[in-house]
Amino acid sequence: QVQLVESGGGLVESGGSLRLSCRASGFTFRSAAMSWYRQAPGKERELVAGITNVGGSTNYADSVKGRFTISRDNAKNTLYLQMNSLKPEDTAIYCCYAEQYIDGLKYDYWGQGTQVTVSS
Repeated sequence: QVQLVESGGGLVESGGSLRLSCRASGFTFRSAAMSWYRQAPGKERELVAGITNVGGSTNYADSVKGRFTISRDNAKNTLYLQMNSLKPEDTAIYCCYAEQYIDGLKYDYWGQGTQVTVSS
């Protein structure tokens, strides 16, 4: 059974930091490209950051570049998102996403999400 379980969200003041974690199970984590998405109330879901399965190349939304860092620990089957200099506009539900290809077929999985609230 595939599971992606996020943790680390909470309430923080503007300028503060949080570290999100996403613990994966039920699939070969090291083979999956991983991402963090977020969705704020009344807004569409957006990609925050991604990291490849091989080489660990990363990409970020312009709105979080220089403030957020995505990383992964394949030995622990865990994805991280270090969020610094948080702003009220970062308030959203943050979900992790996994994507892998097996024999040419795409398999993808979503976590339930963790709430991040940044007060001004």
